[in-house]
Amino acid sequence: MADPGPERMWTERGPEEKAAETLAGFPERFAWVLDDLRALSTGRAAVAEGWGLRPELVAPLVDSVRRMVVLVPTEEFRRHQLRTLPRAGALDVAVRDPARAQAHRIARDRLVAEDAVRGARRLGVPVMEVDGSRGAAGAAALVAEQFAPWPGAPERAGRG
Repeated sequence: MADPGPERMWTERGPEEKAAETLAGFPERFAWVLDDLRALSTGRAAVAEGWGLRPELVAPLVDSVRRMVVLVPTEEFRRHQLRTLPRAGALDVAVRDPARAQAHRIARDRLVAEDAVRGARRLGVPVMEVDGSRGAAGAAALVAEQFAPWPGAPERAGRG
């Protein structure tokens, strides 16, 4: 399939079409992630993060969905990222209508995140909203608490 080009990809396709295309591509990319994780395998629990680690792809591989968590940004935190992170605040492609392209990307990302939350809840996977108030260490501590009952779980943040 030929590359559709930035105009078609970001301004002509609506957010729903882009979200569906993104979601359809996750299974193939997930196979690549699994290859990477297998190469890092140490026999201990690992924390893997990324928007392509979809609940429906990960759940069949763990012994309990309680050993998973889906992190999703609140709408306020999403707006904060758009204001403060250069990579989030503007689409880095040349298109005739950059505002439309950025709006499509933001809407696509929101739809993909909402899909992850729906999938997680359907499977009984815990969902944690990230609002930025805890910082990285605080968010890590919440995730560590989620995994604390299992041997080999990551250490809680703050422990030496």
